[in-house]
Amino acid sequence: MKHLYGVTTAMVTPFDEQGNVQIDKVEELTEFLISKGVHCLYPLGTTGEMLRLSVEERKKVAQAVVKKANQRVTVYIHVGAMNEEETIALAKHAYEIGADGIGVVTPVFFGANDKELETYFVNVASSVPDHFPVYLYSIPQCAANDIKPDVAQRVADQCKNVIGIKYSYPDFLRVNEYLTVNQGDFSVVPGADRLFLPALAMGCEGVVSGVSCVYPEPFVAVYNAYKANDLDKARKMQRLATQFCEALKSGSNMSYFKEALKLRGVDAGLMKAPQLNITSAEITELEAVLKKLEQQAAVLLG
Repeated sequence: MKHLYGVTTAMVTPFDEQGNVQIDKVEELTEFLISKGVHCLYPLGTTGEMLRLSVEERKKVAQAVVKKANQRVTVYIHVGAMNEEETIALAKHAYEIGADGIGVVTPVFFGANDKELETYFVNVASSVPDHFPVYLYSIPQCAANDIKPDVAQRVADQCKNVIGIKYSYPDFLRVNEYLTVNQGDFSVVPGADRLFLPALAMGCEGVVSGVSCVYPEPFVAVYNAYKANDLDKARKMQRLATQFCEALKSGSNMSYFKEALKLRGVDAGLMKAPQLNITSAEITELEAVLKKLEQQAAVLLG
């Protein structure tokens, strides 16, 4: 089973002015990211505004990414939805279209206890073949629910296709606990872009990064330098990646990602209501900051 590893890019979803998904722009973004050397693609997660899309829209985006990628990189589809029925429908669809695996966020907004979380994940993982890999996804600061390490272990005990977790809260003590699941045979990828390098040092396999949707280059450089045992370069690249994170607000507003992509020549569309696009003044300010960072990056990346 393929794991998430290296630079796994959380993709934005392009919308037009009426809030419709622009599949042609999904395909263009997919090609852009592959050309920049990312290792895996992760559409329809938090960065992809997943809960603002219908099930049918999510299926169309998933199919477009899988087809365009054409097995050149690993593609995991995020399938977590507001109810179990839709999550399972999206999980089955991801398998049917040839995705490499799925990510499943915890139930959101409404509180769920440990038994409910365990049952939910077992039901979703059991809905697809046991050779089709599943990553749990915990983002408690947004979802209002957290996955305790012992819950992850109980789910993994029952479902051999649950092979890892994406953890998007910056708690390294918890990351270390996840790394002990399955006696250490459990893939852990953080969702905190700024902690990519230290996470690798702890034993994580990579990062699921939203900022790398706009600037993949420094993140790819971090991973390559780390794998080459060039820690000095890896640290420099992480500091550069962190500056891009700060300039792009670390994913707190995906409009920054989409407008920055346009500045790079990639039309990633607009936001979907009720989210507003950032203003022209904010775009001008963003462009000035990014130009300075791009000059710095040109020197460091060579």
